[in-house]
Amino acid sequence: MLSAVLCLDASSIHSKPPLAKNPTHHLSWLRGRHGTCNMVLGCLPCCNHNGYQQIGNTGPRFGVRHLQCVLVFFGLAVAYSLRVNLSVAIVAMTDRNASNPDFPEFDWNESTKSYLLSSFFWGYVVTQIPGGYLSAIYGAKYMLFYGVLICSCLALLTPFCAVSGGWKLVVVLRAVQGLCQGVIFPSTHTFLSKWAPAEERGRLVGYTYSGSQFGTVVMLSVSGYIASSSLGWPSTFYIPGCVGIIWSFVWLSLCSSTPAQHPTITPNERRFIESSGQARRTSDAGREEQTRPPTPWWSIFTSVPFLVLVLAHCASNWGFWTLLTEIPSFMKNVLGMDIKHNGPLSALPYFAMILLTCVFIWLSDALKQRGTVIPLGFSRKFFNTLGMWLPMLALIGLGYITEGEANVRLAIGLLTVAVGTNSATYLGFHVNHIDLSPNYAGTLMGITNCAANFMSILAPLIVGLIVWDETNPAQWRVVFFFTACVYFVGNLLFMLFGRTRVQPWNSRPTTRTPTPGGEGERDEGTETRGPLLDA
Repeated sequence: MLSAVLCLDASSIHSKPPLAKNPTHHLSWLRGRHGTCNMVLGCLPCCNHNGYQQIGNTGPRFGVRHLQCVLVFFGLAVAYSLRVNLSVAIVAMTDRNASNPDFPEFDWNESTKSYLLSSFFWGYVVTQIPGGYLSAIYGAKYMLFYGVLICSCLALLTPFCAVSGGWKLVVVLRAVQGLCQGVIFPSTHTFLSKWAPAEERGRLVGYTYSGSQFGTVVMLSVSGYIASSSLGWPSTFYIPGCVGIIWSFVWLSLCSSTPAQHPTITPNERRFIESSGQARRTSDAGREEQTRPPTPWWSIFTSVPFLVLVLAHCASNWGFWTLLTEIPSFMKNVLGMDIKHNGPLSALPYFAMILLTCVFIWLSDALKQRGTVIPLGFSRKFFNTLGMWLPMLALIGLGYITEGEANVRLAIGLLTVAVGTNSATYLGFHVNHIDLSPNYAGTLMGITNCAANFMSILAPLIVGLIVWDETNPAQWRVVFFFTACVYFVGNLLFMLFGRTRVQPWNSRPTTRTPTPGGEGERDEGTETRGPLLDA
């Protein structure tokens, strides 16, 4: 039948227009012929109304975007292994009996150790905002490449600096490593804002950022064994440094900052990424931004949803780092168990984060597959509540634990649950930067992560003011209850004032380039809903 229709209409399509003195009659003829052509092409499954090949609106189950996220996963794993390696190696470096005795030992007191372990964050907070800004201009690909590469090369120099320059030179080196790694999280957010379709945003962000916990688990678990082997403690710097250099060049060869720049991505997948979600309409696919207007700093810092996001990030970091840095002291001084020098036990909370990240992503997908439309705002706030209020309950439970062998196991369980369930925030506030402003997601992440890391520095100082006697459970109870209150208020503000609609200041002028198809438009950012359902 299709061939008959084509033959039937061929003569009418290519026939000459009738000679008519009235231009209106000629225009009517053209319209009739165009309608016939549209009817014929409409019968062909490979063509749309303008004759171009149709490009589907769904991407492959495993495509280029997934490969990019896998690479970022391992990049974050390498970055975190370079971050935490000193916390394990310093035990072997200052106690020859704790590792291979054939390597140098350093007489560093506790004050010196605190400088060495904190110096990384001196540089880390400095490059957060510049990292997000520069990744939007020059591309996240190159910011991640140089950040990991330079940090890896510096890791190879750590043993030499320790032997030749002492602890002061190592402090300078660690601060420079922090400067390099300060660009990584903002650049990752910039990268994911380009590559993660809105339909998969929470899933891809969760899986990608779990790489940081993966690197921490691996490093904490194997560093003690490596330091005790024939390779000695210098290998805890050499191995992740070499892996980081290898990853950097693999990343450089296989990655692109945007789908439009990737040489092997299919048109189908590129269109799926570029036309999905609130940030872009179907007709936006194929646009290339030629100019970048000034960042709307004033609009960003006066945006209530963004300010609430800053508070939520700060509250989460306050609780997270209080758990990881102070709970070991509580368990050692109150419960009589030292877990700092037990690598696998120290890695247990991070391992729980990896597992529960997968569980929460599965739960998110399961809720979507039930056939019920779940507003994006409700989903973000639901998972953020799991990620902040479940640790809050665990902290309250820790406040009532006293000395005893059974209580030690209970304390380890509560610590693992508290840190592990915090991973639900990957589907909550952690991805909200991209929701609010895909164009400035890296800059937003730089601002919130900078403020949040000041909280990680401030939290131990506040604990030191509260806890005078580290063996007194009542003083620790105040710390736990105060941290639980921070968790509660941070999430409550996010539930009441957090938003997921793209903000007006996200928009910026673009230059349109022709793209086949894509006539329809969607605007999902205008609906009005209650604060808990706002999308």
